[in-house]
Amino acid sequence: MPIDPKRTVAELKELRSLTGDENGAQRVAFTPTWAKARKWLRSKVEGTGAEIHNDSAGNFWATLPGRSDKALLIGGHIDSVPNGGWLDGCLNTLAGVEILRRIKEQYKGEPPVTVRLVDWCDEEGARFGKSLFGSSACSGKIDMDETRGLKDKDGIRLVDAVKEHGIDFEKVKDSGKELRNAAAYIELHIEQGPVLLDLDLPLGTVLGTFGVERHAITFRGQAAHSGSTPMNRRRDAFLAAGKMGSAIYEIAKRSGQGVCTIGSCTTKPGIVTSVVEECRITLVQRHLDANALQQMLDEAKAASEKFAKEGNVDVAWERIWNIEPILFNNELIGMADAAIAETGAKPHRLPSGPLHDAAEVARAGVPTVMMFVQSLHGISHNKIEDTKEEHLELAVTAFDKLADKAIRWIAGRVD
Repeated sequence: MPIDPKRTVAELKELRSLTGDENGAQRVAFTPTWAKARKWLRSKVEGTGAEIHNDSAGNFWATLPGRSDKALLIGGHIDSVPNGGWLDGCLNTLAGVEILRRIKEQYKGEPPVTVRLVDWCDEEGARFGKSLFGSSACSGKIDMDETRGLKDKDGIRLVDAVKEHGIDFEKVKDSGKELRNAAAYIELHIEQGPVLLDLDLPLGTVLGTFGVERHAITFRGQAAHSGSTPMNRRRDAFLAAGKMGSAIYEIAKRSGQGVCTIGSCTTKPGIVTSVVEECRITLVQRHLDANALQQMLDEAKAASEKFAKEGNVDVAWERIWNIEPILFNNELIGMADAAIAETGAKPHRLPSGPLHDAAEVARAGVPTVMMFVQSLHGISHNKIEDTKEEHLELAVTAFDKLADKAIRWIAGRVD
């Protein structure tokens, strides 16, 4: 049974008109605009005949029961960052709605396995600074103590904000029961980067999500008058920290596919008339291979100690956050390649630098794969985010072929 990818593109535009403005998408989770978007999504899903409910973490589920309870999960998120792009997250969700329509018609309401669409609650973490809220609650990996203390820029606590949307924070892990019969999870997403663009390819199969090491590095020297202290007598914390900039680029280059970023730098006393006594930088390192990620971290620590010694300053490291690399299922990766090839596009495999809800589902032990579609400009989280309409339609078609292969794969394992 054919699907209608043009309808998905039209619905994406409809959602953009409903929840965006001249600055971009405004579907920040736990806001009135997000609630409006979810109400709109529900109206689209109701036409598929799916059973609809929200779980204890606020995740939106639409279920087409099948002859087997074993389920294919199709995931996405309709929330956005402030002034975000029109495709980030919601492409996944609306492509899933179109697949539900096709399955309902093809199987007359009773597919061989259960098929479920999930709109994860607050993937972006834009308001409270914690990404993957709903999916990490569902996977059981959420840090309850850390999350319980989160506040937005206005001082409103996350636990109070979610209550306004019917969520009891202390019960969010109860959502884990939704994964009880999950046999596979698939997700379609814009790439958000330039790899497919640079290769002139419309689609790609995602091998997994990068592991992440995020640290604060503090160099401590001695404050001294910037006019009276000779250059050779200074213990300049900024001098040592500054050398890290070029060092991490060399570390990333040696690692192969790894990336390193110094995202912030603060100094004390922070005045023009004093040598810098303390300089704190933040470093994030990402790689798909756990050993390579550890090597990158070890090399960065060694570099910091070398520069500290050269400058006669001290250095200390503080881990802010980390997550291991998440590798996706090899059989599903092969199915995604085949689905892309069947549309006439050339398959290409690549890792994902950003995290996605798919990573949390995979961490819970569910076989998982993602598919990327090319991003124009290689830009996301920005109102200029875009993808060619013909590529969006191709992506919906390929994603539907992947869903069909996954259904048959699950059914065969049940039999």
